[in-house]
Amino acid sequence: MTGIRCRAVLFDLDGVLVDSTPAVARVWAGWAHEHGFDPGEVVKKAHGRPSFTTIRELLPNADHAAENREVERREIADVEGVVPLPGAMELLQALPLDRWAIVTSCTRALAAVRIDAAGLPKPKQMVTSTDVQHGKPDPEPYLKGAQILGVPAADCLVIEDAPAGIRAGKAAGARVLALRTTASDAELQQAGADWIVNDCAELFLDSSAAGERSLLIGRRTK
Repeated sequence: MTGIRCRAVLFDLDGVLVDSTPAVARVWAGWAHEHGFDPGEVVKKAHGRPSFTTIRELLPNADHAAENREVERREIADVEGVVPLPGAMELLQALPLDRWAIVTSCTRALAAVRIDAAGLPKPKQMVTSTDVQHGKPDPEPYLKGAQILGVPAADCLVIEDAPAGIRAGKAAGARVLALRTTASDAELQQAGADWIVNDCAELFLDSSAAGERSLLIGRRTK
């Protein structure tokens, strides 16, 4: 076992705590077909970033706000197969509620729907695309997450699955633990991940070694 000492944990949502891959793929593949894009490329491009960013890049002359509202409407309506990822429930329940937050590229409405669909504990603090001017890979979301917890970003552990999110965490000055739920090890390493594990089932809170102002996140190693 090896440990990571931090004062707070900032979780991405999709691909870290929640498996929404089937729903995301259905929605974005349908949108891609309607606009004449390759569905596989669009789904990959959309993961880990605000939907508005993807739409703006692919349809520079469209009504971005209208397109974004439609994508959000479809994603909120489609929660079939949205489930918690291994270890997510146990890790969230072990952490003190005021020492973790969710930092996601979803809108606040969509994030709430997916958290509820997966049956996860509701976070005390959450940063969504609704709450920031610049989404991942910009550091703003993780800087804001650290700020609302009252902890310097350098003392936070970011848990991510997407290269864009890893880059956001590193740019914020945090250490980043990446999960192999979405991207290859090469992509995670290239983005700057400090550690890589399969999923949250390999992580646990070592309460016996955690202090009043610090947490020790254990990593089970073979």
